Amino acid sequence: MRLLLASSSPRRRELLTLLHRPFDCCVPEIEECRGQNETAMDYVTRLAEEKAQAVAKRQNEACLVIGSDTLISFQGQVMEKPENYEHFSQMIKQLSGQTHQVLTSVSVCYWNGRSIQEQETAVVTTQVEFAALTNEEIEAYWETGEPHDKAAGYGIQGYGGKFVKRIDGSYFAVVGLPLYETEQLLRMFEMEGEVDER
Repeated sequence: MRLLLASSSPRRRELLTLLHRPFDCCVPEIEECRGQNETAMDYVTRLAEEKAQAVAKRQNEACLVIGSDTLISFQGQVMEKPENYEHFSQMIKQLSGQTHQVLTSVSVCYWNGRSIQEQETAVVTTQVEFAALTNEEIEAYWETGEPHDKAAGYGIQGYGGKFVKRIDGSYFAVVGLPLYETEQLLRMFEMEGEVDER
């Protein structure tokens, strides 16, 4: 069965190749806006599910679609992509010398060509401890260009990795796709598909 990744993220694409399954990428067309009083857990779950559904509904054949989303939570505050340097600086200064949570969701849905038959979602929470950062370090990091399109303005797999003192949880989830959970969801759907074919 055709496998699709509902994402334009090169990081998620690279990670999914590690699961050794052929797949195609499709950009999900959804509005990423947090609802009023929506918790971080509910928000990240909904976005992954909506991304998978949006791509699935554009297909005219049976397929499995993977949607995923990552956000940063610190003291109850959701930190998304920085709007500009001032926004970035504000967020990264809050994380400096502190421990924050990275929530990454992955959702797999089965589309039979006409409707969604089943969808399962997992959310992974990873604790990340940051070093104390100087103003010079913060400004220099912004100048690399790396923070511009990342939740809370940092990427653990790039230059931002030098600020991370410790993580407790899944490194791959922080990068953008929890490999273990994704593999387990895909196996579940693949095993169900074998049973259905019999």
